[in-house]
Amino acid sequence: MSTVAIIGAKGASGTVEVTPGIAAQTIKPHLIHEVVTNELAERRAGTHATKTRTDVRGGGAKPWRQKGTGRARQGSIRAPQWIGGGVVFGPHPRSYGGKVNRKIILQAWRSALKAHVERQSVAIIDDLGLETPSTKAAAAVVAAAPEGLSARPLLVVVEDLDSVVARSFRNLRDTYVLQHQEIETVDLMAGRALLFERAAWDRVAGVGEPRDKETS
Repeated sequence: MSTVAIIGAKGASGTVEVTPGIAAQTIKPHLIHEVVTNELAERRAGTHATKTRTDVRGGGAKPWRQKGTGRARQGSIRAPQWIGGGVVFGPHPRSYGGKVNRKIILQAWRSALKAHVERQSVAIIDDLGLETPSTKAAAAVVAAAPEGLSARPLLVVVEDLDSVVARSFRNLRDTYVLQHQEIETVDLMAGRALLFERAAWDRVAGVGEPRDKETS
């Protein structure tokens, strides 16, 4: 079965086996692409908006009478053809995300994690012995990590963003720290190397079920 290295204050200190669900997962790039594309779309704010003729202030009175002026009939100065009028078919607040089946999300998640396991670019942080935040100590841990973890950017997954481990790693260059409830397949793909706090690994990869992180 596939294993993941455990690193501590003095470097590698052992390995842990991944769950059967991840170990048996076939890496499926097309599913990863579908899920990552949807997750990025869901992260778009979608707050752009324009005013239609019903939203623009003014224009309650008819500009001129219907007949007898020789000019084209007009009902409101806030119609789209007027300067300062409403916008036709303009953007409105919306969500850009689509629907992706739960099983596809799960397979993409497992595929992304399995790819990191196969190229040995994922490890578990355990027993660093830090009582106070120390960027220097975090840098030493990364320097002593296996060669597969040398790629950047580095994603560090923690259980608590206010923990000593999180505050120690967050100032490292090309490193970003996320809580285990936040990570998605796109984050696993964005990180060229992954470091999981032991508790975060047990909650997330221990069950191999990304959407169950919040309830675990």
